[in-house]
Amino acid sequence: MNGRDEYGGRLSGASILVVDDEPGMRNFLTKILGPHVKLVEQAASPSEATRRLDETHYDLVILDNIMPGRTGLDWLDEQRRKGLFAETILITAYADLDTAIAALRVGVGDFVLKPFRANQILGAVARALDRRSLRRDNTLLRRELHAGGAGAGKLLGKSEPMVAVRGMLEKLAPLPTPVLFTGASGTGKELAARQLHRLSDRAEKPFVAVNCAAIAPGRIVPELFGTVDGPDKLTPGLLLLADGGTLFLDEVAQMPEPLQAAMLRVLEDQRLRPEGAAREIPLDLRFLFATNADLKAEVAAGRFRADLYHRINVMQIEMPPLRDRSEDIVELAALFLAQFQASLGMRGLKLNDETLLKLRRYDWPGNVRELRNLIERSVILGAFPEEFAGAGKVTGVQAVENLDLVMQRHMMHILDLSGGNRAEAARRLGVSRKTIDRKMAVWSDETE
Repeated sequence: MNGRDEYGGRLSGASILVVDDEPGMRNFLTKILGPHVKLVEQAASPSEATRRLDETHYDLVILDNIMPGRTGLDWLDEQRRKGLFAETILITAYADLDTAIAALRVGVGDFVLKPFRANQILGAVARALDRRSLRRDNTLLRRELHAGGAGAGKLLGKSEPMVAVRGMLEKLAPLPTPVLFTGASGTGKELAARQLHRLSDRAEKPFVAVNCAAIAPGRIVPELFGTVDGPDKLTPGLLLLADGGTLFLDEVAQMPEPLQAAMLRVLEDQRLRPEGAAREIPLDLRFLFATNADLKAEVAAGRFRADLYHRINVMQIEMPPLRDRSEDIVELAALFLAQFQASLGMRGLKLNDETLLKLRRYDWPGNVRELRNLIERSVILGAFPEEFAGAGKVTGVQAVENLDLVMQRHMMHILDLSGGNRAEAARRLGVSRKTIDRKMAVWSDETE
């Protein structure tokens, strides 16, 4: 049975360092773990282990306690102070109370007593990686909920500008190249960045969005890079939490100068040094950036580093304003209306032809975000603002496409992408499963 079948894939992407002075034990552990994990490496001594940690970031260290010259716990205490964030399992033949207390103080997550069987060490490794993954996911989820991020929203619209954007995203998805998203506020830069992440081979790894303008200048460096203040006070930063995935930095023109210098080094070396750490940590990250400012003008004014600008501006995607894709407004308005009526439990508001025409004629300086806010406010109030309200019929102008047909086409498209799974389609649309069932029943009756 392989690692994915037995452990649900928990071990499959892990990198592990085995530290033990006994060759037989190192080889035994490597033979057990090798078929289940991405990488397993050996160190015959604490000094060799230190050199390996300088070169590679491991998810887990399996450590023997009794070794010539010094104990594993003494070595681990030293490494924690330098900035070792990996999970740790201690293997030992002696498990007294003093050893257990010392192990807890330096962040040992589990003990495995010698002699042990293969399934015992595999179980301990799986539990350690589960704890690591759970802590990371909880931290990122709390942050996402607090920030009110773009979540799982999709890039909608069949207009020519949006077709061009999606085509560029598909072309760039398999590449590690940094991408700079530009465009006015509310045009969907973060949605496009998330779409690029979903299309990439990093889709199963974290996507971490950071608004550089929303974090106080004195806090942004430790929040991104993390801090080390003793063996039991290690706080991983967002860069480390995103490792293996994608980091999206929004409003990059608002980066304070110390962060600009630090980010330049990270981009060039793919390594980070947490505050208070004595060691740099190797990273595997895709970097995406966004701004609504003129970065060239910021460079000319001396507020943004020219070397950083050229490093992040390898590929640029300009997000079109909503006024240049007015044919997408019908689909967007229909989706927002369905989402807010479902989430707020408020019905009755309808989009008639005259309202849709007025929506399309409006200039939308706040872009898609302004449209979304308008629909939410109108659902709550039960009516559109006077400047968008309509009696229903439009005469003397080109008719707007029937709203129900737009909703039907979009829902069928999402169902197709979901393989016919209505629950998954409802999740993607942001509506309830009952809404999907009800609409499908109505449309089925109309075709009979």
